[in-house]
Amino acid sequence: MMLHYEMILYWCQEDQAFIAEVPELPGCAADGETYQEALQNVEIIMQKWIETVQALGRQIPEPKQHLMSA
Repeated sequence: MMLHYEMILYWCQEDQAFIAEVPELPGCAADGETYQEALQNVEIIMQKWIETVQALGRQIPEPKQHLMSA
């Protein structure tokens, strides 16, 4: 399943790790020692988040449709 959600990636000095958050999926975030690892980890968490929401019979948010500038 291809997931097309906005992600925010930043360095957290306190945790000494990169953090990847998915704002459209509340509570969906992961960390990693590198930004690549944080992105890989958050992709796994996104899948688990969606599986859990489906199992609970709740609605999965649609990804935002952002306009792309030419």
